[in-house]
Amino acid sequence: MSRTDNTIYLKNKMATKTIASATVRAVKKRVLPSRAALVLTQSAVQKVREIMAKEDAKGFIGLKVGVRQRGCNGLSYTLDYAKEKGKLDEEVKQDGVTIIIDRKAQLTLLGTEMDFVEDKLSSEFVFNNPNIKGTCGCGESFSI
Repeated sequence: MSRTDNTIYLKNKMATKTIASATVRAVKKRVLPSRAALVLTQSAVQKVREIMAKEDAKGFIGLKVGVRQRGCNGLSYTLDYAKEKGKLDEEVKQDGVTIIIDRKAQLTLLGTEMDFVEDKLSSEFVFNNPNIKGTCGCGESFSI
């Protein structure tokens, strides 16, 4: 199993600030049935609720997960506030929280479990992704 640590950024207006980091795990078996786009664990649901309860999140409908080309292995996750669902975006509603999956990220996230893990040294979102074929040694990116 490979691990890649990525920083998740939430964009609000013109500023970008880091609120959490994320780890990508390549798993050998599918975590979810093939039709599920993304499933959140209870700890991820709770963290998303905390983020959306902040003053910075007023006026947004949820969080938007995307991917962008970055790093030596190709892709990294992004997490932004979502004002609306785009025409081709996927919407995941679970336990009262809304996650919008950017249309460009849908195939890379299919069957992925989104978790939030906290220990003494770090707290981060973890994407248990059965689609990952490789990860970067520098901890910035992954490939599908």
